[in-house]
This record gives sequence, C-alpha cells and structure tokens, in this order.
Amino acid sequence: MRVLRIGAGAGFSGDRIAPAVELAEKGELDFLIFECLAERTIALAQQARLKDPAAGYDPLLERRMRAVLPITARNGTRIVTNMGAANPRAAARLVQKIASELGLHQLRISAVTGDDVLDRIETYHLDETGKAAADLGDRLVSANAYIGVTAIVSALDAGADVVICGRASDPALFLAPLVHHFGWAMDDWTRLGRGTLVGHLLECSAQITGGYFADPGVKDVPNLAQIGFPLAEVSEDGSAVITKVVGSGGLVTRATCTEQLLYEIHNPAEYFQPDVVADFSNVTIQEIGPDRVAVSGANGKPASGYLKISVGYRDGWKGEGQISYAGTNCVARAQLAAALVQERLENAGIPLLESRYDLIGYDSVLRAAGCNTAAPHEVRMRFAARCETSSIAELVAEEVESLYLCGPAGGGGVTRSVREIVAIASTLMPIQEISTAFEMMETQNEVA
Repeated sequence: MRVLRIGAGAGFSGDRIAPAVELAEKGELDFLIFECLAERTIALAQQARLKDPAAGYDPLLERRMRAVLPITARNGTRIVTNMGAANPRAAARLVQKIASELGLHQLRISAVTGDDVLDRIETYHLDETGKAAADLGDRLVSANAYIGVTAIVSALDAGADVVICGRASDPALFLAPLVHHFGWAMDDWTRLGRGTLVGHLLECSAQITGGYFADPGVKDVPNLAQIGFPLAEVSEDGSAVITKVVGSGGLVTRATCTEQLLYEIHNPAEYFQPDVVADFSNVTIQEIGPDRVAVSGANGKPASGYLKISVGYRDGWKGEGQISYAGTNCVARAQLAAALVQERLENAGIPLLESRYDLIGYDSVLRAAGCNTAAPHEVRMRFAARCETSSIAELVAEEVESLYLCGPAGGGGVTRSVREIVAIASTLMPIQEISTAFEMMETQNEVA
C-alpha cells in the first residue's frame, strides 16, 4: 500500500494556527492531527462544562476549523483531534455548523465518546494519595480515561472526515489513521509499536522541527519565526520519514528527532499505551536528506489491560501578586518585600494552606541548586499562596499590591490575580470497565 502522509496540526491547546494552515495547504496530507489536551486542560474543560453544558471543548476549535476545513475538504485530507476535550458531542455539532456555513455539506463529522468515567471513579484509589476518589466529595471535578484507537478507527472506517475525541492517548490520535489505512491487526504488536513511535514523534508539533529545541549559539534553528509543523511519510511496515513542508522555517535533524524521542519517556523499552506497550530501545534515527529523517526499529508487546485515568479536583484558590525591583540592591529589596508580605499575613491571622515567594530572574527556577553567582540588575518578586476560599486569596494579592507605598523603595509594575486551583491525580482502571463509541452526528455506533 502507498505511503501514508500524516501531519501534526497542533501540539497543545494554545499552539499556533498558521503552521497548521501551511501544512494543510502544502503537505499533501492524508491526515492532519490536532493534539490539544494536557492533564489540567481536560479538568479545566470539565469545569467549564459544569458552568455551561454547551461548553467544555477547546477554545480555539472554531478558529482552527474555519482556517483549515476549506483546505482539507478540497485536498481530501481527513482530521483527527482531541479538541472535543470534555464535550466531544458539542464540539462535533459546532464543526458541523462551521462546515455548513462554509458550504462543505459533504463533510461527515464524528464524535468519539467513552473517556469520561466520572460516574464510576469513586471506588478507585488515587496514586498520589492512596485514598479513594470518593473521599474528595464535591471537590471531584472530572475523571477521564486515556482511550486507545478502537473507536477512532471505527469512525474512520465508517467514512468520517473529521473525528473529534476527548481524552485519547496522544500517540493514539496518530496510530488510529495508520491502523485504519493499512489494516493493521490489533495484535500486531510490532506495527502498533512502530505506529506509536510515529505518534510520539509528531504529537508535540514544532518540538521536532526546532521549537523548544532552539538554543542560540548552541543549537541554532533557521527562520524560527516561520517554523513549520512536522509530517511523517509512513510505510506499511510502520517505518517512517519525518519531514516538513519545503521552505517552511525550522529544521528536522537527527538531534531534533532524538530529543523528541526521549520526551516524557521513563523506560524506553516499556512505553505504556492503551493499545500496546511500545519498545523504543532499538530505534534507529538516520538523516537521509535535508529535513528528512528516517526512523525505524520500534517494537511492541501486548498492552497492560489497564487505562490511565486523569482525575481533576478542586484544591482551593491561589492568590498571587508580583512586583518588580531594579538597580542597586534590588535582590535585598525584593527579599524584604516578600518577608513583609509573609509577616503581615501572619500578623493578620490569615490562614494559608501553603505559600512561597520567588525572585524571578534570580532564584525562581534554580533556587535549590544554589547557582546564583552575581546580583542581577533587576528582579520580579512573586508571592503566591494556596487558600481555602477566594476571599482569602484576594487578601494575599492585596498585600502584595500594598508594597507600592508600604514596602521597600523602587517597587513597580504590580500585577495580581486570584483563581481557583484544579489539581490532578491519577489511577488505573481495567479496560473492560470502559466502553468507547463513535457518533456520526445522529447515529451512535457502539464499538468497544
């Protein structure tokens, strides 16, 4: 069978749209994949849906679809995405509406459901605390399983042009089109492992084309301002060539591919996924031309039989304030400012669940390493606290703002914020407890 061309249209919810448009226009793609979810993203989407039953999908869904649908429909490129987040059905309805408004009445839109397991999570114990999810009470916001390819493949087999998921495994979004196109068996562990490698390499969009990789004077990346998103040319045996649109910014090299290969991998011989345990320990990466890197050698073995569940819960409120100090002795003045805020909150008897301060530009990242060798010319003091209520969090932010006149000399540029904290925990659930399905608009089709 011919090589399948599959591209990455996004690597996170706030990713750039222009490179996806370029890829849709010039990539000669069979599939364009938008991977837009993270652990907190899905919990925040669930929170939005609680406030509005019609909400809960990716905030950039409409902009992305209006930008690419006219192109993908014209080129015959099909789309798979997890931009459905907490509400795939609502997302699918919106995409159908957009397609109709654009005159693309022939497009078939499908929603994949089944990842939401909030109704059966209470008895499961959370890895981080050892306690049952039920102990969270009304603080429990969401519980979503990282589902595999089954329902996505079925939707594609049924002719869907756009498949919208909730919390699918990131590589599964890319693996599903490969299973669909090549007809791979779901116990062909070697090919499933190789397809998972392709998905893992593409899932973070520009990370493999020089974004995040760039380090001026150390790892220079050409034309980073016009960085292109990656695509893979995948053969029937699962081997692939990673590349990008000719003329787009960035680069694809053995180094960029190696960095992405190692990204978020704990044990390269056992990368647990819903459909396979992938083995990347014998992967080979070879530059075969400008911006063309061949990858092969992945393998796999049977999946564990469990799916990871991401559990979101309310964990209080965060009050935060920031203020800048510059010039001679700026570090000491910023440290005094932080100490004043802490002391004033304690003297007022304001209860804080936890608090910290950072001097951004001096010790906010490397404080524990003791790397400070010289005083900077300027720092920004950030004080943040986790509180039980929003009103207490407001008091924290107010205390930082009061430093304008009640703190050390030269403070300025105060910002303040208060927001509810949605924390994330995880557990495992037997795959038999989770049923996925796809809906081609009005028709629902049970598949697993």
